[in-house]
Amino acid sequence: MFPYYQVDNIHFMTKPARSKLTLRGERVTIDSNEAIDIVSAIFEKIGCNKRTARTVAEHLADTSLCGMESHGLMRTLQYTEQFQNGYMDPFAVPRIVTTLRGAQEVDGFGGIGIPAMSLAYRHGMKIAKKAGISALAVRNVGHTGRHGAFADEAAEEGFLTLCTGGGNREIWRQVAPHGGAKALLPTNPWCAGIPGGEQGSVVMDFATSKIAGGWIYAAQSANALLPEDCIIDAKGNPTREPADYFNGGAILPAGEHKGYALALMGELIGEAMLGPSTTECNWILITIDTKRFREPSAMRCVAEGLLEELRQCPPASGFERVEIPGEREREYRTQSNGAISIPEDTWQQILALQTAL
Repeated sequence: MFPYYQVDNIHFMTKPARSKLTLRGERVTIDSNEAIDIVSAIFEKIGCNKRTARTVAEHLADTSLCGMESHGLMRTLQYTEQFQNGYMDPFAVPRIVTTLRGAQEVDGFGGIGIPAMSLAYRHGMKIAKKAGISALAVRNVGHTGRHGAFADEAAEEGFLTLCTGGGNREIWRQVAPHGGAKALLPTNPWCAGIPGGEQGSVVMDFATSKIAGGWIYAAQSANALLPEDCIIDAKGNPTREPADYFNGGAILPAGEHKGYALALMGELIGEAMLGPSTTECNWILITIDTKRFREPSAMRCVAEGLLEELRQCPPASGFERVEIPGEREREYRTQSNGAISIPEDTWQQILALQTAL
């Protein structure tokens, strides 16, 4: 755990946490249980039932503990605004429905997407356990949180999952296509998880843009600068100021043409295949029972051999080691020892919400 000192029940960091932001202010550390109680109470005051409020608060706190600031406690501010302006329905409860064409999907009924995505992964595993594979759509949902958290849990139970989606680009025009200077596409993430070796599952979870949209909101709330070469302003010029993005700018695609192609594929799946998007976007979740293909201990043994070989690769200049996708988050959670690092400006805004509601 990073060392800190305490002033009026707020712990000031003496070592910066892993972050993509260049802060202009201080960081504080907050006990995760305290944060969950505060954020859960905020969502309950807005109208969420106790289960939904707690589920979302625990998800955000765990994401912050994993070092993923873009999808962590900062999202409390965005979710609250979206509940209050009617973008999301705080009273909505997701459920599984069967379409007229016979497909099963999770309908979020316009509510926050975290409980809906959690339900989709659980139901997908239930179907795949019987049939070997399942495919579910997730629709009518708001922000669905950190998909890697769901994929990690599924992989630990022996399932390979693949999740992507998109749609609603009329509202979420965030990313410029490769070669373009105007935001036309959402960030359309891709997430996959698979059982790994001795250190746990392997999970990839990333936006198809150079930086997730959440990092821009995080920079805005923390009064911070973004990394270089991630966003452009309304005139197509590189910038680090989050305000330039909100004033007509755009995020650049990750890997240039490769990120653009993945974003486009997600958009076609989310809207052309699944239909018009409501609230935020549509998702497809594919779940495969890996035990249908290989005995778990044999799969783990082979995976560990491959992963250990990668870990032993000599690091390139500027790197300490080669990392395995998904392991960093678990390591960071362990090292955090229940203490969440968060920009002081952001935490004060969350506390102000608690008082104002």
